[in-house]
Amino acid sequence: MRLPRGGVVVLSCTAGVALSNNYAIQPALGDVARDTGSSAAAVGLVTTAALAGCIAGFAFLLPLADRAAPRRLVAGQLTLLTAGLLLASRAPGLGLLLLAYVMVGAGASVSAMASTIAGRGVPGERRGAAVAGVAAGMSAGILLSRLVGGALADALGWRGMLLAFAGLVVVCGAAAWTRLPGERPEGGADGGYLGTLAALPGLLRRHRALRLAVFSGSLWYLAFSLVWVALTVRLAQPPYGLDAAAIGLYSLAGALGFAALPVAGRLGDRYSPRAVIAGSMAVAAAGAALLCTGLARPVVTAAGLALVDAGCFTAQAANQTRVMSIDPRHSGSLSGVYLLLYFLSGALGAGVAAPLVSWGGWTAASGAVCAALVAAGVTVGTINPRRRLRRGVRGGAPCGGAQAER
Repeated sequence: MRLPRGGVVVLSCTAGVALSNNYAIQPALGDVARDTGSSAAAVGLVTTAALAGCIAGFAFLLPLADRAAPRRLVAGQLTLLTAGLLLASRAPGLGLLLLAYVMVGAGASVSAMASTIAGRGVPGERRGAAVAGVAAGMSAGILLSRLVGGALADALGWRGMLLAFAGLVVVCGAAAWTRLPGERPEGGADGGYLGTLAALPGLLRRHRALRLAVFSGSLWYLAFSLVWVALTVRLAQPPYGLDAAAIGLYSLAGALGFAALPVAGRLGDRYSPRAVIAGSMAVAAAGAALLCTGLARPVVTAAGLALVDAGCFTAQAANQTRVMSIDPRHSGSLSGVYLLLYFLSGALGAGVAAPLVSWGGWTAASGAVCAALVAAGVTVGTINPRRRLRRGVRGGAPCGGAQAER
């Protein structure tokens, strides 16, 4: 299976548009609460519902990338996303809205499927650039989603904004149907779908490289989630007392991470993903060290956030390339295991951020971020999975050999 010309661009745009739907409604949550008669605290569960749906998509839908034709798979998942947005736009109360956003999150997990298809559909020497291209689309979707969602909600109302995003998803679905391959992956997963799901825990036991990728990736995504939630909490407190709009301006620092991804993709194809990840963690740890100096100087804070974002984004693109290289025939299942645990660690980081700020202030939160990033860098830099890869796995099947960790 090979992607046609422009296939990576279609997948990148699809991933960005799909993932943006997890975040676009956040600026309008106050309007949603008033319109549905819900409390501000209760309507915040919309974000949790989207995350839960996304995690379910990684576990139950992403492994299908090893079995089904990309055209049908991506178009079908975008259809689920469109249905969730339409249902959300008509929801009279919070209960139906939460159900709709579980569907939205599950549909938005097509962004990870796009990475898997892109990595599998190009020659091995271009895999890093293809995965980084899709990651750039995802990053752009996250970066622009709140800005575009807020503007559309002001102009059209939050229900009209959801309909506008549903229209964008339909356009992406049409492009996917016309430009993505219609044949199933070669040498895909054996057995039935339920057998594929049952085999997922065994992948983690079998592949040491996967365990190392999960462990290191979980550390930096925990740090990434922790720093942004802790920043929001702390800047809203005295002596800063910033409003949501002012705090939101700090998110523009993430543009550096978006800009760094194409460079990371080329480096990942020229050097080993392991080397790119180690360098990325050094950059992210330097940013965290700047954040440890405090929040009194906005320029320094923005620089620290930019370096943390750039390091985490580029490391993630390289790590996904590394995971796919373990066994390209089962890259969907491997990515499903990896992303499921990756996002759970991000949820943990977001959950502990506010208590950590309450207990030890910004010093404790930024120190924890720095420690997690340094630990991730040490893990990648000192533990070499090639020793196990040369031996292969029990039963004689190779774990990807030198191709997995060049």
